[in-house]
Amino acid sequence: MENFDWKSLPFGYYKTDFNVRCNYINGHWGNIEITESEYINLHMAATSLHYGQEVFEGLKAYKGKDDKIRIFRWKENSKRMNNSAAYIKMPAIPEKLFKEAVFKAVRLNEKYVPSYGTGATLYIRPLLIGTGAEVGVKPSKEYLFMVFVTPVGPYFVEGFKPVDIVISREYDRSAPLGTGHVKVGGNYAASLLSLEKAHHAKFSTTLYLDAKEKKYIDECGPANFFGIKNNTYITPDSRSVLPSITNMSLMELAKSMGLKVEKRPVPVEELATFDEVGACGTAAVISSIKKIVDVENNKIYEYCKDGNPGPICTKLYNKLTAIQFGDEPDIFNWIDLLY
Repeated sequence: MENFDWKSLPFGYYKTDFNVRCNYINGHWGNIEITESEYINLHMAATSLHYGQEVFEGLKAYKGKDDKIRIFRWKENSKRMNNSAAYIKMPAIPEKLFKEAVFKAVRLNEKYVPSYGTGATLYIRPLLIGTGAEVGVKPSKEYLFMVFVTPVGPYFVEGFKPVDIVISREYDRSAPLGTGHVKVGGNYAASLLSLEKAHHAKFSTTLYLDAKEKKYIDECGPANFFGIKNNTYITPDSRSVLPSITNMSLMELAKSMGLKVEKRPVPVEELATFDEVGACGTAAVISSIKKIVDVENNKIYEYCKDGNPGPICTKLYNKLTAIQFGDEPDIFNWIDLLY
C-alpha cells in the first residue's frame, strides 16, 4: 500500500484482507475466528432481518508521524455497544472480547492504516446481529459479533470546510421514548429519505427537531449538534440523541480550554444567537456549519460569513485531531497504542 493515494479516499467501503467474528450460542461467547470472506451465512428467519436485532459501533485507528498506530477511546465504544445491546435484548460483549476483536482486526489489516498527514484514517466497524431463526417477535438465542475495518477519507466531501444544512420538520429520526439514544440500524434507516431529500436540495445533511413538539434541536443528521456563544459550548440534552463519544471528548476539551459547557434542551430559536455551530461524530470529527435553512418558517441562520470555520470550532478540531494522531500529549488517557 506504499503508493496508495490515501488523500483521494472517499468515506466508503474499501475491501481489506481480514475480518474477525465470534458466535454466541447456548448462552456463551465462543472463540474469535478470522476470515477473508466479506459475507455472512445467515438464516432467512434471523431476528436481525425481521425484528431489527442489530447494533453497531464506529471508531478509528490513526497513524502518527512516528508510524505508531493509535486507537481512540475504544472502551467508550464497548460501553455504548453494550448499552445498545441491552436495550434491544441482546447479550453483552465482554470488554476483553471487544478489545481483542478490535485490536486483532486492525493488526491483521495494518497495511491499510492510512499514512500520517493524508487526512485519512482506518475506520473500525464492530457489528452485533441476531442470527437465530424466529418467526414470533422475540429475541434471538444466537448472535454474531464481528469487526471489520476499512480506510476512509472525510465523511463530508467538504472536509472541515463549513457546510449548509436544512431543518427537517417533515421527518423524525426517532420517537421520544424510542431508540434514538442507542446505536441501532433502524435509526439510520429512518433518516435515509430525509437525508436524500436534503442532498437533492444541495444541503450536506438534515437537522432534526424533537419528535414530540418540534421545538428543540435533536441531532444533526448522523452526528451530534453543538453551538458556541458567550464562551460556552452548548449541546442538546435529549433522550433521542445518541451519546457521541466525539461530543463527549469535545466537552472535556472545551472545559480544558476555559469554556463553560452546557448540556440542555436547545430551542430552535436559539440558533439565531450562536456565534458558531457544528456537527460532531466519529466519521466527521467536527463539521463546521455555514448556514442552517428553516424552509417552513422562511428563516436562514448564517455563520462563518468569511467562509472559514469559527475560531473555537477550529481550535477544538485541531486539538482533538492532534491528540488522535499523537501530535499532542494525551493528557486525558484516550489513546491506546496498537502495540
